[in-house]
Amino acid sequence: MRQLPARPGSRVLLGCAVGKPATVSSGAQDAAGQDSSDSELELSTVRHQPEGLDQLQAQTKFTKKELQSLYRGFKNECPTGLVDEDTFKLIYSQFFPQGDSTTYAHFLFNAFDADGNGAIRFEDFVVGLSILLRGTVHEKLKWAFNLYDINKDGYITKEVSWIILSYGEVLRETQVEKLGAGEMLAIMKSIYDMMGRHTYPILREDAPLEHVERFFQKMDRNQDGVVTIDEFLETCQKDESIMSSMQLFENVI
Repeated sequence: MRQLPARPGSRVLLGCAVGKPATVSSGAQDAAGQDSSDSELELSTVRHQPEGLDQLQAQTKFTKKELQSLYRGFKNECPTGLVDEDTFKLIYSQFFPQGDSTTYAHFLFNAFDADGNGAIRFEDFVVGLSILLRGTVHEKLKWAFNLYDINKDGYITKEVSWIILSYGEVLRETQVEKLGAGEMLAIMKSIYDMMGRHTYPILREDAPLEHVERFFQKMDRNQDGVVTIDEFLETCQKDESIMSSMQLFENVI
């Protein structure tokens, strides 16, 4: 799906979420045989105590055994029960050693950090993961829109030349977030940065901007320079390639 950043974004995200904790799924069978203490997610072993298993099961579309397995993987990576942004970026960078994933990881961290407190809890992680893996098409698209809507004002903006001048210029995350300017270009630049300069075929420096232009040609139905959630949902749901991509990770766990 070349016209939209949804596929690279979701593939990247799920690589981190379910790819690294291959330690997560490898313990799934062992989890099934654990005693009742596992059912309470071993709350006493972490500094942050996650919500009870029954409550998390009600909030997600995971079974108790899946939640137990996910929690073991999460706890292995972050024994305190919380993941701050620096740790998240460090873990995420391991998936993209050929590029710079720092900026994309920053945007992704904010999408998972639902309450904006600067840390991802296990609850945040499994609720987001549940949407991406088991959510309805509408839920998945809303999550993607929230990722692209960097300053959370309900609009995806295009680009502003005096903030982002070229592919080689360093993107200042705080500028984009405060001003809400150039959100889609910021996202696309971060994805291309993460892919690295040694891809084949070799990417041109103006590739992110071209990608943004195609995105807005398709999504910005009234051509006012911003994409609303309604425009995003309507366009995506009419696109067969986008709809098929929504099913890619449903049976990952």
